Amino acid sequence: MNRYHALRAQGRPLIMGILNATPDSFSDGGLYNAPEQAVERGLEMASQGADLIDVGGESTRPGADPVGEQEQLARVLPVVRSLRARLPETCAISIDTTRSRVAEAALDAGADLINDVSAGRDDAGMFALAARRRVPLVIMHMQGTPKTMQDGPYYERAVDEVLDFLLDRARAAEAAGIDRSDIILDPGIGFGKRRQDNLQLMAHLQRFCASGYDVLLGTSRKRFMGAVCNETRPEALVAATVATTALGVASGVRVFRVHDVRENRQAADVAYAILEAAEGA
Repeated sequence: MNRYHALRAQGRPLIMGILNATPDSFSDGGLYNAPEQAVERGLEMASQGADLIDVGGESTRPGADPVGEQEQLARVLPVVRSLRARLPETCAISIDTTRSRVAEAALDAGADLINDVSAGRDDAGMFALAARRRVPLVIMHMQGTPKTMQDGPYYERAVDEVLDFLLDRARAAEAAGIDRSDIILDPGIGFGKRRQDNLQLMAHLQRFCASGYDVLLGTSRKRFMGAVCNETRPEALVAATVATTALGVASGVRVFRVHDVRENRQAADVAYAILEAAEGA
């Protein structure tokens, strides 16, 4: 059984720790450039309760330039190999990339699932790879590209449009041979969206969870929360992130992609315990 599905079978929400092996990610860029630093950070997150470690070699912050496959491979493969050798067997590894060549090399090095912010649009081989290797695939909504996504994004009905896009991509993934249980939807909070769009998506997470697919939520330290809290420092938005995690658990979200593992592990576990208590009342 794939590690993701083994973790999912336990029932509780899953925490995915963000590990950016990049110099320019919006919150922690440059902190884990060296493979040794990245690996130690991954092990630390696992010790704090992360179920999955999401390794990425290309920043997707607003305005970011794309990174070539060779550079991505050089950044992520040593990290994935070392993590797989040192992480507990129960901790899964995700590869955060839009390129099928990078994803396949990472799977060969020990990764268990693919996190594709382009939802398979950047590389036609991504769906075929996930189907052939029978691995879970996260497909995310984004208006535009990381370089352009915050250049005047606009929606008539954000929730409907994002959900329709994700369901369309999920159907395409199934048509390519990916099992329905291997498809994970991500509404893409902060990716080509205005403050009000992000808040509307958060208010209607239940609709995404009702789709029958697993849902991943990635709000960690995002600037829309800073606008609400009048806070410009991403690292000061831990409490705000925790609030969205608790809301997400109550809405049925299965996976939470976060920088601050310990705090969000606690929030997810307490929210889940409350839900279990309600069901048993």
